[in-house]
Amino acid sequence: MTDRRVELPLLIRELAAAVEPTPPARPWAAGAVVLAGRGPAVVLHEALGWAVRYTAYDQTCDRGVELPRERWVPMHRETVFDLASLTKLFTAIATVQQIERGRTTLDIPVAAHLPEFGRAGKEGVTVRQLLAHTSGLRAELPFYDHPTHEARLRLLWDEAPLCPPGSAHCYSDLNFIALQLLLERLTGEPLATLVRDGITGPLGMVDTCFAPPPHWRSRIAATEAVSQLKAVRRPRGGLDRDMVHGEVHDENAYAMGGAAGHAGVFSTAADLGVLCRALLAGGGGILGPESVALMLADAGLPGHPHGLGFDLDQPSFMGELAGPHTVGHTGFTGTSLVVDPVNGSYLILLANAVHPTRLWRQGPQGSSVRAAAATWLARWGKDQ
Repeated sequence: MTDRRVELPLLIRELAAAVEPTPPARPWAAGAVVLAGRGPAVVLHEALGWAVRYTAYDQTCDRGVELPRERWVPMHRETVFDLASLTKLFTAIATVQQIERGRTTLDIPVAAHLPEFGRAGKEGVTVRQLLAHTSGLRAELPFYDHPTHEARLRLLWDEAPLCPPGSAHCYSDLNFIALQLLLERLTGEPLATLVRDGITGPLGMVDTCFAPPPHWRSRIAATEAVSQLKAVRRPRGGLDRDMVHGEVHDENAYAMGGAAGHAGVFSTAADLGVLCRALLAGGGGILGPESVALMLADAGLPGHPHGLGFDLDQPSFMGELAGPHTVGHTGFTGTSLVVDPVNGSYLILLANAVHPTRLWRQGPQGSSVRAAAATWLARWGKDQ
């Protein structure tokens, strides 16, 4: 093991230290998979640490309860991850596809298609504002506290913006839940079908889907022990479970059956690399070049650059890859994706940073690890 690490690039040594720190430091994540590419070439694809290591979290002692050592599951390059908010990128692409097909436009009020959404001051909220997080809606609502689909919808219909739409940037899961409902109203198809038929199927992303089948479980990285976290957040609408493994981590996406506009997609680094290369190639057949350019352009407010669904120019996780044309996104579970169209680079860093608890992902370490990985790619090749 020591000899192998000597051969690895600096980035991998840094990631290895993050997932196996010197005690008593807590790991940033139990494990990770990193994939970096430039143009058609994959310049790095490595797996580190553990996909499954813990069986529970002891909140009293603030420690993970480890499985017997022989039951630890190592990360592999083919490990499947709960992408969390990287799901928003799939929802955004599906939305722009419907714009290409003439079923909606960016600046039409959402209520023109979805009249129920227009309650409580939301009648003027546009599709563009949902995609760019300028609708004024708060970050989230406790849909998991409501047992029926109708009750969850009423919660969204009756929600009022915190500020006038178009006046401020407020990152919100509600924006992408609303986009899901809009897409399903426009097409008559569930979001999972739209993503499969419009994105993952055409691109051959065979390891990407909502609600992965049970036989995938052995390949999926575990996330969090939710039953020990009642004091932090009531888990899963009152459902106590042990380690979440093979089911979506996000409480609201879980309550919605595992497929939601803001969370729920599972994927591998290799599959996400296919998506990145498609975007860099002008759409790869799933979008036209003009639509890709539109998605990656700044649609945000002054001081808050943002594409349509994509974060834009964020050094906090893009490191030295950040720039006025660099886009990407992060996910709560420890995932991130960065695409730099200027030099044709992309970076995917997938980790189970909430295994065994979300408490260990608090603080700046997660962003610093992501930024360091992006900076490594920005500098890669300069001294070759």
